[in-house]
Amino acid sequence: MRNSLDIERRPQDTRVVVAMSGGVDSSTTAALLKAEGFDVIGVTLQLYDHGAATHRKGACCAGQDIYDARAVADRIGIPHYVLDYEERFREAVIDRFAESYIAGETPVPCIECNRAIKFDQLLATARQLGAQVLATGHYVASRRLPDGSRALHRAKDSERDQSYFLFATTAAQLADLRFPLGDLTKSETRALARRFDLPVADKHDSQDICFVPAGRYTDVINRLKPYAMQPGDIVDLDGRVIGRHQGIVHFTVGQRRGLGVAAAEPLYVVRLEADARRVVVGPRDALKTSRVLLREVNWIGDGKVSDPHGEIYVKVRSTRPPQPARLKVSDGACEVELVDGEEGVSPGQACVFYDAAAGQARVLGGGFIVRASAWNQAQRSRDAAALARA
Repeated sequence: MRNSLDIERRPQDTRVVVAMSGGVDSSTTAALLKAEGFDVIGVTLQLYDHGAATHRKGACCAGQDIYDARAVADRIGIPHYVLDYEERFREAVIDRFAESYIAGETPVPCIECNRAIKFDQLLATARQLGAQVLATGHYVASRRLPDGSRALHRAKDSERDQSYFLFATTAAQLADLRFPLGDLTKSETRALARRFDLPVADKHDSQDICFVPAGRYTDVINRLKPYAMQPGDIVDLDGRVIGRHQGIVHFTVGQRRGLGVAAAEPLYVVRLEADARRVVVGPRDALKTSRVLLREVNWIGDGKVSDPHGEIYVKVRSTRPPQPARLKVSDGACEVELVDGEEGVSPGQACVFYDAAAGQARVLGGGFIVRASAWNQAQRSRDAAALARA
């Protein structure tokens, strides 16, 4: 009979480490695998100084979550460990988050946390504990391919699908990762949590970036990099100064509110010029882009990323549905052409690839956006040279 991990080994002969955040999803994952007979160990990561966020509703990985994870482990009868990853998390995620904003980007720290912490260091820890598998409560699916390798797929519950945040997972990591909730809806997960009588069955979902108190990311940047809050000009598309700002970290591409500039028509942040501390604004149609250049591309599809792939689908934001695109790799640069265009695409965000032939369900990989614009050949050559130097 098929089990939730889709493995051929007997459950009682299989040790599984479950990454337990203290929320209903990871708690249900642990309870489900325990009920199926697997040798389950729960691990919770202490990622940051959680004292100020201990009781903040909607926070992820806050101090209260550690206690909730322990209570769940006690309820279902599994060992539970809390590992101090604070220093690693600060270096790999928080510092990079701040530096990205200072560079005029819009980072997605959950991607970096999954890539550098959960699916790198925690997976290594799971192996040290003798586990064959690391399981998480992410809403994404792992499917076995005919050759025995595994592919990453979007979740059954499209509103909960988290594949956008997991594009950087490598093929080697997928072999040892499982996502038991990939074929469940959120309501089905909560129903299971109640059936297992878990104390977190009705707990609110996390909503904020875990290390950003009250959602004010600029407070984090100001604390870590106070020099970043330097004033500069707000200019229109022709370079005319129309206002002043108190730091480009207060702005993101596509932003309309809070510009502090009076104009006859609505203005949006079109781009951020970090070196000049300049915020460039313009009308909404100036946000339209048809091409994005990518860095740190991860490919988990068939063949190589440089092979011809025809039409694919991509997401440039986690909340938007995949859209048709064409992937081009030449002169050392990876470029995506958005067939229908997109608005408000910012450097630092992810562009995630999906297989058109698989009904947009299979994740093929993705990369981080360096530039969003319409380029000519000369610009592509300059971008390739810049990437080669990076």
